[in-house]
Amino acid sequence: MIEKKLIEECRDGDLNNFKRLLELTSPIAFQLALRMVGDEDQAKDIVQETLITIWQKIRKIKSVDGYNSWVYKIVVNKCYDHLRRRKKNPEFVADEKVWALISNKIYEGPSSELENIEIARIINLLTNKLSPQQKLVFVLSEIEQMSSENISEFTGMSRSGIKANLYYARKNIFEMIEKYIK
Repeated sequence: MIEKKLIEECRDGDLNNFKRLLELTSPIAFQLALRMVGDEDQAKDIVQETLITIWQKIRKIKSVDGYNSWVYKIVVNKCYDHLRRRKKNPEFVADEKVWALISNKIYEGPSSELENIEIARIINLLTNKLSPQQKLVFVLSEIEQMSSENISEFTGMSRSGIKANLYYARKNIFEMIEKYIK
């Protein structure tokens, strides 16, 4: 848990406390970025950009709750920027190994054998045909287990927009899986 005092000291320019703040923030930012972009190196770049933005604008933070929301918004915006920069959306192609991993994840529940990067690869394969908004809502809702209230707070989307994007994301992913199974 990030204490208000830590944020206050960072706002005053304390580099030692900023390092501690980054240690607490980085894993959360990395997890979201990895799930959004599906590539570990790109997620690390997004986290670095996020940490620079935090340092540049830390004085705007007024509360712990505000800090958490603010960090999510920064990461989400950096991910959107990254997804927009992709010149071409690659075709959905999965080999037998990938589908076996997907099947294990879907039918057996969480598996201790799957590492973060494998999970991110699978999520990326399943979500690469989705719009950036559908992918974001799907990741935050289904993977991060966030409520629509929190998603609305982090993204600025309306609840009806969140529901619509989640509906179409689930539908598209289900159709991709169903197409493969047949």
